Amino acid sequence: MTTAVNGLEEVKALAGRDLGYTDWLQIDQDRVYRFAEATDDHQWIHVDPARAAAGPFGGTIAHGYLTLAMLIPLMGELLDVSGVRMSINYGLDKVRFPAPVPVGAKIRLKGQVASVDEVAGNGVQLTVDFTVEIEGSDKPACVARAIYRHYA
Repeated sequence: MTTAVNGLEEVKALAGRDLGYTDWLQIDQDRVYRFAEATDDHQWIHVDPARAAAGPFGGTIAHGYLTLAMLIPLMGELLDVSGVRMSINYGLDKVRFPAPVPVGAKIRLKGQVASVDEVAGNGVQLTVDFTVEIEGSDKPACVARAIYRHYA
């Protein structure tokens, strides 16, 4: 379920809040191919199913940065911020890829608001701890701390 907030005061009230989980999203080979084209990363573990079948993962896997990029659309399922002049992705503090995402697997995002701090320019900085889970796996695909800024 999406958490909806309106304005900076409601964003500030998110401090410490569990944002829950998104729906599951299947990562298919076509998405991996398109990401490889966009980034010019054509490593065989991502784009050669025949060779990858005999490789260390038993098949093709998603790029780690593809998994990270999925934070963008999945975050929209967790949080909707309205009533602000501008919102920006300010960056990441920490990113790790503990487990690969096999092509065909489903992932989902879990979010926890770590902090909300005021910033210059009539804004707030929202820091969110994310975990990208793989259906049926004990290890996450990605753990990341993302920082967003919202300005009134």
